[in-house]
Amino acid sequence: MLQLGIIGTGTISHEFIKAAQLSGEYQLTAVYSRTLSSAERFARDYQNVALYTDTIEFLSADLDVIYIASPNSLHFNHAKVAILARKHVIVEKPAVSRPEEWQELVKLAAEHQVYIFEAARNYHEAAFTVIQNFLKDKKIWGANFTYAKYSSKMGALLSGQEPNVFSAKFSGGALMDLGVYTLYAAVRLFGAPQNVCYTAQQLPNSVDLNGSGSLIYPDFQVRIQAGKNIHSQLPAEIYTDQGTLTLDGIEFIRSAIFQKLTGETESLTIHQAEHQMLEEAQAFARVLKGDQEELYTNYLQAATAVHECLFAMRKDAGIRFEVDHD
Repeated sequence: MLQLGIIGTGTISHEFIKAAQLSGEYQLTAVYSRTLSSAERFARDYQNVALYTDTIEFLSADLDVIYIASPNSLHFNHAKVAILARKHVIVEKPAVSRPEEWQELVKLAAEHQVYIFEAARNYHEAAFTVIQNFLKDKKIWGANFTYAKYSSKMGALLSGQEPNVFSAKFSGGALMDLGVYTLYAAVRLFGAPQNVCYTAQQLPNSVDLNGSGSLIYPDFQVRIQAGKNIHSQLPAEIYTDQGTLTLDGIEFIRSAIFQKLTGETESLTIHQAEHQMLEEAQAFARVLKGDQEELYTNYLQAATAVHECLFAMRKDAGIRFEVDHD
């Protein structure tokens, strides 16, 4: 059983704990928060959990892996100190603000003989293996991937506040929060693109409310759309020389239907997991147990490609974070 520590006491951490417990591979052992009251509120639904407000004491605890879900711009430093303490690290997406931060974390993890993962859950879905296998004998002509969901923080933003998710200080915005899933879906299915572009509706601080862009491959393009001030119910579509594959989304997929050029349809067999974060929790555990080194190598390559794309798309749209100095 992997002893699990948590940094970040938001809703997403509760969801990861649910998935971790469903996997049967993790035991929640410790929670870190800047204030004891916050740690106590978070841990009240769990038993035998140690609470910490001191980072050094937390990292000195008997923990195998630490899940980090602090604000985006804090991920890098939290992950770095955890790695230096020789803890495996799972960092909620986006793991970093800039690609060189990811490269540094990967290098440090290798040097300290620990693993680092970005918790981009859709990359690990079995549905993508089914889809990838189905597409093997088909020529790809393009795709459209959308993830736009009206944010619960829009009310605060409209009242004049600046929630973390819309903050340049905390590396927020639609591309980083939801667009990252469209990139992971594309990289998982088609590999790294040759080039990217992105345009966006932006706040005065340059952070994007919503935007659209392209991932450019040698023979096709993947159109992506991300949004925090809009809500989309568009399916995902993949266009081939034999027909169009329609997915109900690009994460937590439950339906994949192929319409042939003749008009006939074929449904792919998709088994949706019990929890949307379960498959990633299981994948991380397999690597941590030492029997999936190839999976880990492929994952690091995909994560590197995604972060290079995110940064290039931000630059194209003129989205600047406080961590940017170029």
